Amino acid sequence: MAASKKAVENANRLRYIRALERFHKSMISYLTNTEALTQERFEKKLENAMKLLQRTEEIALYKGELQDLQNLVKKMISYQDSQEDIDNIKEELLYSANQLEKSKNAKRYKKDKHMKSKFDDWE
Repeated sequence: MAASKKAVENANRLRYIRALERFHKSMISYLTNTEALTQERFEKKLENAMKLLQRTEEIALYKGELQDLQNLVKKMISYQDSQEDIDNIKEELLYSANQLEKSKNAKRYKKDKHMKSKFDDWE
């Protein structure tokens, strides 16, 4: 029995999202843990990380945080042949990754007890 078209599209979408996340995690880990960071090593790591990403077909994403992740990955790739200083690249990419994580966490950890309107009926 052949898989339906929708199931195939979902599988491709998930494969693309996982490839983006893997690329992102790999590059951020490299930037944070490497002490002797050079432009040549950064470009080599970027090429190796892109191999997995190039095996998957790019798919349009509609969820906000996934679009932000996709934009961050494209931003990382745009620095491949950049003449900018590697420390500036590292700082900018880590800042962008941190902002992405903050936006994800802001949706997750909203506590009801901090919402003043919930306790208005107690007065």
